[in-house]
Amino acid sequence: MGLRFCILASGSKGNAIYLETRGQAVLVDNGLSGVELLRRLEAAGLSPHAIQAIILTHEHRDHSSGAGVAARKLKIPVITTSATLAACPGLGQVRHRAMEAGRSFEVGGLEITPFSIPHDAADPVGLVVRSGLARLGLCTDLGWATRLAETRLAGCQALILESNHDPEMLAQGPYQEWLKQRVRSRHGHLSNEEGAALLSKLHHADLREVVLAHLSETNNTPALARAQARAALDDLDSRAGLSLAEQSQATPVMEI
Repeated sequence: MGLRFCILASGSKGNAIYLETRGQAVLVDNGLSGVELLRRLEAAGLSPHAIQAIILTHEHRDHSSGAGVAARKLKIPVITTSATLAACPGLGQVRHRAMEAGRSFEVGGLEITPFSIPHDAADPVGLVVRSGLARLGLCTDLGWATRLAETRLAGCQALILESNHDPEMLAQGPYQEWLKQRVRSRHGHLSNEEGAALLSKLHHADLREVVLAHLSETNNTPALARAQARAALDDLDSRAGLSLAEQSQATPVMEI
């Protein structure tokens, strides 16, 4: 069996990704309430009882606020770096398993390789997830596309990549200037153009699925994000599927 995945929610109001192989699953991040998490799992036809652990990529509330509640309810550990754990006071009563950037580990039948990324958090990571020959790369909340990120994400059959904002919409939008500077900084978020450029570098003949994630509801539109990524794929005569993760509902369950 390959690797199944579903982005349950993506955006500044909450993020959660479900990954499954051979009937076992992990959750990457959870910024959803307990009730909303269970509702979206049920709507996608996925069982919460398959989830063996929650992996936190970093401590920002849109990724971590629901992790403690879900871990206690499902009686599963939270896996994160020591620095991220220290930045999440709500996880004090939750069973913890440590991870470290650059060191692979196994959980729920999956091999997970975390790698450091530039973002304004304590110790943020992207992930490469393996099940047999299937490899999925997951990298959002990325200030800029480092050589390390490109190296780790190379060769994946599926990619979940950030396409956060349109620079013109951000510049003309309602955010305060300090927040605009944070978003476009090298520890902020990738623009549509930057995300498309990273996608072009990572493309290969066996790439099957691309999901654009963490779109800003204020400084982006699905049409703008899709157009940039679609142009990059078309320039490469790509056969990869392209979809967008949403804040309000889960994606279809995909498999590689």
